[in-house]
Amino acid sequence: MKSDDSRDMLSILAGSGLGLFTTRPVIMGTHGMVTSGHYLASRIGLHILEEGGNAVDAGVAMGFALAVLEPYIYGIGGEVPILIYRADEKRVVCLSGQGPAPQRANIEWFRKNGIETIPGDGLLAAAVPDAVSTWIAALSRFGTMRLAQVLSPAIDLAERGFPMFERLSSAFERSKEQLLEIWPTSGQAYLPGGRVPDVGEIYVQKDLAGMFTMLVEAEYKERRRGRQEALSAAHDAFYKGEIAERIVTFITENRLPDSTGKLHGGLITKKDLSRYATRVEDPVTAPYRGYDVFKCGPWSQGPVFLQQLTILEGFDLASLGHNSPEYIHLLIETAKLAFADREKYYGDPDFVDVPLEFLLSREYAAKRRALIDPDRASLELRPGNAPPYMPEERKGGSDIHKGDTTHLDAADQWGNMISATPSGGWFRSSPVIEGLGFPLGTRMQMFYLDKDHANSLQPGKRPRTTLTPTLVLKDGRPFMALGTPGADQQDQWSLQFFINCVDFNMNMQAAVDAPTFHTSHFPASFHPHSAQPGTMHVESRIPELTIAALRGKGHTVEVGGEWSHGRVLGIRFEAGGRVLSGVATARLDTGYAMGW
Repeated sequence: MKSDDSRDMLSILAGSGLGLFTTRPVIMGTHGMVTSGHYLASRIGLHILEEGGNAVDAGVAMGFALAVLEPYIYGIGGEVPILIYRADEKRVVCLSGQGPAPQRANIEWFRKNGIETIPGDGLLAAAVPDAVSTWIAALSRFGTMRLAQVLSPAIDLAERGFPMFERLSSAFERSKEQLLEIWPTSGQAYLPGGRVPDVGEIYVQKDLAGMFTMLVEAEYKERRRGRQEALSAAHDAFYKGEIAERIVTFITENRLPDSTGKLHGGLITKKDLSRYATRVEDPVTAPYRGYDVFKCGPWSQGPVFLQQLTILEGFDLASLGHNSPEYIHLLIETAKLAFADREKYYGDPDFVDVPLEFLLSREYAAKRRALIDPDRASLELRPGNAPPYMPEERKGGSDIHKGDTTHLDAADQWGNMISATPSGGWFRSSPVIEGLGFPLGTRMQMFYLDKDHANSLQPGKRPRTTLTPTLVLKDGRPFMALGTPGADQQDQWSLQFFINCVDFNMNMQAAVDAPTFHTSHFPASFHPHSAQPGTMHVESRIPELTIAALRGKGHTVEVGGEWSHGRVLGIRFEAGGRVLSGVATARLDTGYAMGW
């Protein structure tokens, strides 16, 4: 067979997903399917489905469990944007899933205290913790079970323990000095006897188990008033009761170091906590080749996924060849355009007018499409209706945000779907609240201290989060739930996975396993908002000839490990909705899909 014929055959096999090695099988079933960042959480979600719960019940159970299992990438003091498809109502809803800035947080306060950029660690960057409110809201509005049913498995994991795994142990080892010496409450909570537990050792988190138990007890006391009232009581136990008191006391009485080089406490007050409740909103949506894709609003980066699709719909992607130089160049240049608009326009729509109808229109997409030079990489940021400019190049700075994120999806036999991307509250960037077993998040670092920026800091405003789950319908019926960890890369890696499935007809695991790429051309969301104009990153499985061709087009290409990024999870309805398929990337090590 000629070499060209060999490449053609490999292309056909990659497109079909047949005949090529995949790291894991596509999991298939007919009753229910879950996938998450840790196999024990996935098993819990599957058990909830087996007990008669729906996809939302399973998702909430996994969400609480992941806060126990993955404290290096997500804690219950963080946040969790969620998309849910309601089969009985045939509609998608969004749970806002991002706590706002405290009322005391404003640009003037930071300027007065000599702070030019909100730090990425410590107590000062904490927004109102969201995850407990959002998980309870999802359960109350769209689930069927009691909090005790979905939270008990997480309590068991925290109280009785689970086997320490390599990724968590390594994360503790890297942060050991910080946890023991700088944030002693974290050392007490995470490192028994001042040591990192060995892989395979049973690991417990008694304080976190106790905090969760307080929520269940609050629900139990109000059980006779009805399910909704009992869940409200659990919510209030966190946001209005003893837990809230402990949070405010800790951040008020402690001044701890952060990346400013100074000591600071937190800005959250009892009033900030007591007035917080997760909102249910309409999602943002756009069509793509017969599919309807849903994302969270512009308080997240979610619409950049849709903007990229509206541009790419004008190209025959399959004809370019999967991961060819022409294809990769096109996606990178498309991302630059969409993320330039994110930088200029996106922010909490309660505070800033985000022209989404314009940004997602076919007419606007056509104008943006025409800006792409097939032979040359752009080195400018080019937001629509604004002059292009060179982003300030900053490659260094702190990497404290790189605790990362996790993800989960669930679907049930009735056609319900949930996609959630929990994050924040990880142990590397904030100290544990004494006696509660969890730290707060640092999502306020995403704000700009520039009053003219769409994502500028204001009291009560949601910081523009990178967290961005995805749901897809086809012909008005559930088709896919997907998402990934990865900060600014999330809507680049998940986009490639979606296109692999839809345009290249890959099976889901082949689509997950395919080598990925992304650009860091635009200002990063996290402190210190660094940018690398013209730079893109590829996994080393992408051929050297392809990398050379991309450099020839003017890209600065940085080559990472073979499996260094692109950590997508997903679930898909097949065969007219009768069969459920689920996948998890091997890049997460512990991520697994399960179904039956």
